[in-house]
Amino acid sequence: MGSPLARFSVTVDDGHRADLDEVARALRDSGLQVDRVLGTLGLITGRAPVDARPALLAVPGVSSVDEQLRVQLPPPDAPVQ
Repeated sequence: MGSPLARFSVTVDDGHRADLDEVARALRDSGLQVDRVLGTLGLITGRAPVDARPALLAVPGVSSVDEQLRVQLPPPDAPVQ
């Protein structure tokens, strides 16, 4: 079985923003399941195996790959910890 999936936010550098669709395609080829392409922000979000981060960083035009952390608050009626 492969490694677990993590959510990533990929920032595209200014020089490649005009080619966002190409960068997204290359990220898909590197293992990212693209969820959203946010053109005005130069950001691509998606899921990939945790160990795929180095391959995603190697894609031309990618300036950073950050794992999205998930925070979950307890329900309002939960006891205080």
